[in-house]
Amino acid sequence: MNLYLRLLLLRLNAERRGRLGVWDTSRTPFRVVPTDLDLLGHMNNGKYLTIMDVARMDLMIRSGFWKRLEDAGWYPVVAGQTIAYRKSLQPWQRFDVYTRILGFDERWGYLEQTFVVGSTVYAQAIVRSRFLKKSGGSVDHDELFALAGEHPAHLELPEWLDEWTANAVIPKEYVSARVE
Repeated sequence: MNLYLRLLLLRLNAERRGRLGVWDTSRTPFRVVPTDLDLLGHMNNGKYLTIMDVARMDLMIRSGFWKRLEDAGWYPVVAGQTIAYRKSLQPWQRFDVYTRILGFDERWGYLEQTFVVGSTVYAQAIVRSRFLKKSGGSVDHDELFALAGEHPAHLELPEWLDEWTANAVIPKEYVSARVE
């Protein structure tokens, strides 16, 4: 329920917060609420991922990209993510999530999402994603850039992402060997 309330508030406030370009960095404000807490009294690690979903929606909605995706019959999916936690978010604490597109390799798109209080980074995540067609199949990068606009030349992926991606994909033989 908390996710739906946050999504509703995001939609209602998106216009007031101003337009962005899809290649810009969005800043999405949040507050830790009681339903975000774990037994230790700080924000549950799973809630970070849920809030990241909302923050990505903020970038897509405010840039107008979400509407273009819907019109094209496409939708985004998360294929992998990694997150590092530096400090705990406490009850009622305000924080911002900064979301930006890092770039693309031959198959995936990558985003960076950073949880910040003031000027202090509390957590940072990298998200590997793709876009799929409701009619079936994946959206290739040429189609995506035709919809979003050519990706800026300054967007370069950190070298370590290649190794992370290679190690974060579950091999088919591993999955089938464990399911049978």
